[in-house]
Amino acid sequence: MTDDNGRPLRVVLADDEAMVRAGVRAILAADPGIEVVGEAGDGHAAVELVRAHRPRVALLDIRMPRQDGLAAAAEIRRLVPETASVMLTTFGDDDLIARALGHGASGFLLKSGDPRELLAGLRAVADGGAYLSPRVARRVIELSGGRLAQGPYARDRLAGLTDREREVLALVGAGLSNAEIARRLHLVEGTVKSYLTSIFTRLDVRNRVQAAILAYEAGLVPPTG
Repeated sequence: MTDDNGRPLRVVLADDEAMVRAGVRAILAADPGIEVVGEAGDGHAAVELVRAHRPRVALLDIRMPRQDGLAAAAEIRRLVPETASVMLTTFGDDDLIARALGHGASGFLLKSGDPRELLAGLRAVADGGAYLSPRVARRVIELSGGRLAQGPYARDRLAGLTDREREVLALVGAGLSNAEIARRLHLVEGTVKSYLTSIFTRLDVRNRVQAAILAYEAGLVPPTG
């Protein structure tokens, strides 16, 4: 896994539990295409590391002292917008998972998930996509209540999309990056970006994660796992 210039994917890892951090670091170290350029035990330190190293991805625990992962993600988006934030969650983080939808996180991963899922999620986000662990996606949908559409209402919201926009949205829900969507649909990447701008506006969503969840709710993405 490397960036567009063939260099290792640079990651900052933040978790206040040293054992968890060591386990995640070991998983990432097993991939020669990933380089962990900094580790932090709280959100404030994570932001400082991101500012110093400018990694492609910040992998953030949600619950951390001094500054939680959500606040850190929001600050990273403001200060270093080229760094994508991926949240590490547990099912005990329900209230924070719900809040995270508005903070621009590009992915949600379970600490207890398959290591392959962690690598797949980082790969998708580094390529400009969004990634939702299937179990997290289902939980976020349950938590969203009336704030995001569900079932028939979700399908009604999608009724205003063109067939091509629905195709693009389904692939966003499946976690594909802009480049992957372009290849799949035989489009140029700039055209995919234009479709996404239109989709976000029509659906009144703020980011790829919200769009992906709506795609799940409307049944565009087959259930997995």
